[in-house]
Amino acid sequence: MNNLSLLFSTVITDEEPIKLLDGLLTLYRRPNSHQWQCRFKLSTGAWHSASTGSDQVAEATTQAIAIYETVKVKIASDLAIKTRTFRQLATQELDAAARVVQANPNKRTHVDYIHIYTKYLIPFFGAYQINDITQELVDDYVAWRISQMGKNPKTYTQRRHAGLYKRVIERARDQGLVHKHRTIPLLEVAADRAEIRPAFNQQEVDYLLQYMRDWERFGRNQRSNHMRRLCRVYVEFLLGTGIRQGTESMPIRWKALQWHWIGEQRYLRIWVSGKTGPRYLIARDFVIVALDRLITWQKLPYVNLEAVIEAKLDKKVFAFPEGDAPYSLDSVFERLMVESGLFKDATGKNRTLYSLRHTYATFALAEGIDIHTLARQMGTSVGMIERHYSKLTPMMSAERLAG
Repeated sequence: MNNLSLLFSTVITDEEPIKLLDGLLTLYRRPNSHQWQCRFKLSTGAWHSASTGSDQVAEATTQAIAIYETVKVKIASDLAIKTRTFRQLATQELDAAARVVQANPNKRTHVDYIHIYTKYLIPFFGAYQINDITQELVDDYVAWRISQMGKNPKTYTQRRHAGLYKRVIERARDQGLVHKHRTIPLLEVAADRAEIRPAFNQQEVDYLLQYMRDWERFGRNQRSNHMRRLCRVYVEFLLGTGIRQGTESMPIRWKALQWHWIGEQRYLRIWVSGKTGPRYLIARDFVIVALDRLITWQKLPYVNLEAVIEAKLDKKVFAFPEGDAPYSLDSVFERLMVESGLFKDATGKNRTLYSLRHTYATFALAEGIDIHTLARQMGTSVGMIERHYSKLTPMMSAERLAG
């Protein structure tokens, strides 16, 4: 890092706080602690502190500067500075409920809270980082809960689950674990009446694809431009594959892309390791054009996608020319939605990257692709497809049904 040259520019001692980077960063030790801590002020005016994990001055100084640089990068990329799992935050809620029960054993509501957290919410959401929770994961929880209970819970029970889940999300926000622009989906009540999630119609998709051509070139700075260029290809990739945004699509590497031949016709297939297990999916033809554009922008030493596939390149697809990759594109997509005027659908619901998956499913059903094939392509169950799209299929087939 550029700031490492400053490591030994000053004579330091173990007794007094140590000023680094012209006073921007302070290294100090708390009373009765051997390890060094660091603190610095964020652009918001708030202070950020963290442990260096070391009791050696030189090592602690290196760690402190690394922490400082990492936090700067996260802020520039619109990412939360700290992360926690759902289990870690829910455990804090559990401890609070346990204290109430201990003080007042007759407080039955808090006994119920403990049961819901330990029996349902933590076993399902526990291992996920708060920022990795998607709408589809929340939908899957609803289906999983029914399988656990053997029935769809009553509205009263659903409200309890939704309220306790929301407490964990609010605790995450209070602790600065969720970026202000990040929308974490909430549990809904009356989940047995599934609603179609926000999607795009064909006219909106055509407009969005056209709008992004200019939008990607006018960011605030180079980092913003990089995020926009990557976001444009990512949007096209999601629209053309139906893959889950986030943990299923962001880690994909070039070597996972292959050609699938049927006679003389070839198709782009992608090996995906999703939450339902590994699978192949087939991409629409326009994805190839988007990936060729990405290869040129990343300045890879290959003329096109065909050459990259032949080379079995072991690098992330969704990365910047320098090789580093963003953790998420949720925030830049939200800005895209706001600036393009597409943020809300006709019912007033906010669109997210997940809306592109729903758009893919809607278009596929309209084209007559059967739900079994669609379920395999999207890495989900036939039941989930029927649950969310069964109301659409008669309307899509209106002409044929009317005879």
